[in-house]
Amino acid sequence: MELSDYRNEIDRIDAELVRLFAERMRTAAGIAAYKKEHHLPVLDPLREREKLDALSELAPEEFSDYTRRLYIQIFELSRSYQDRLLGTASPLPQKIEQALANTPALFPEKAMVACQGVAGAYAQIACDKLFRQPSVFYVSSFDAVFSAIEQGLCQYGVIPLENSTAGSVNRVYDLMMQHKFSIVRSCRLKIDHQLAALPGAELSGIREIYSHEQAIDQCSDFLQSLKNATIHRCENTAVAAKLVAESGRKDVAALCSRDCMALYSLASLKGGVQNQQNNYTRFICISRKLEIFPGADRTSLMAVLAHRPGSLYQVLARLNALGINLNKLESRPIPDRDFEFMFYFDLNVSVYSPQLLQLLGELDDACEQFHYLGSYSEVI
Repeated sequence: MELSDYRNEIDRIDAELVRLFAERMRTAAGIAAYKKEHHLPVLDPLREREKLDALSELAPEEFSDYTRRLYIQIFELSRSYQDRLLGTASPLPQKIEQALANTPALFPEKAMVACQGVAGAYAQIACDKLFRQPSVFYVSSFDAVFSAIEQGLCQYGVIPLENSTAGSVNRVYDLMMQHKFSIVRSCRLKIDHQLAALPGAELSGIREIYSHEQAIDQCSDFLQSLKNATIHRCENTAVAAKLVAESGRKDVAALCSRDCMALYSLASLKGGVQNQQNNYTRFICISRKLEIFPGADRTSLMAVLAHRPGSLYQVLARLNALGINLNKLESRPIPDRDFEFMFYFDLNVSVYSPQLLQLLGELDDACEQFHYLGSYSEVI
């Protein structure tokens, strides 16, 4: 046979598959109507498991696994269609539509914003990038940022979520799990760490270096070359710079930003000391209120999935079926629950996409717990 003959045969088979798939979906609609009449749930896990086993046995051995994967996807599509027909999906899409209608057309220029650290912190620089005229409310910890919003002291908070070199800020993920706030915008900052000290200090005379643990990790190669210096971790790079400025000592230094160095009248002993020059930190702006500003093209979710094989695949299969691109997938262990994880998803999809609304309306069925963290745009 020629290639064209094989392709013609494939076309014939595909046409029959499409016809049978449509017939199967129409039958699923009949099942949905029956379940509604008899008050039965759409999902029947035992029936699905038995059906998958039977289909795997029915297929030739070389295609058994492929058949199983194909039908997992078909089952997902069938449930999605039944949920839509029965109106049993989550009320979340309606909440999102309400938020879109009630959120101002422009991101606020002025706001009271909580940031961890003191003046000159990277979070403050991110805050200045997100807001034109922010009133910054400095607090001592990430926990305090969430508390300030919860108590009504601030409308927004700006916190780091991940760094391109050092990875995710795990404490922030834990706090997002606890507080269930919304992300309303994000930005990326290029990180350029300076080793800064009082004017007149010399690199060879530095005996102590202070900074935040993430900055220390990001500059580990340079720090290892300083054999006579002891490294101290503190709450924030700006706190470290302030400590050095107020110490009066020329044998201590801080890893901090250029802005921070200038703010506290320090001098650079060496610039660009991070391991990678292409080093960025992503900051998120959080709010207690669900706000979705126009142009939102990124969505973040958190989900706890059943501790069984295939539970993550079920969610990924839905993303694939709806053509939604996954930018990031991160897992975090759940405190006090052995070997169970929370998953963090970043989706690259417009909030106006019907596929996103369909996904969000169906995820409750696929997750033990599910939380929508918000749809937003990112400032470059």
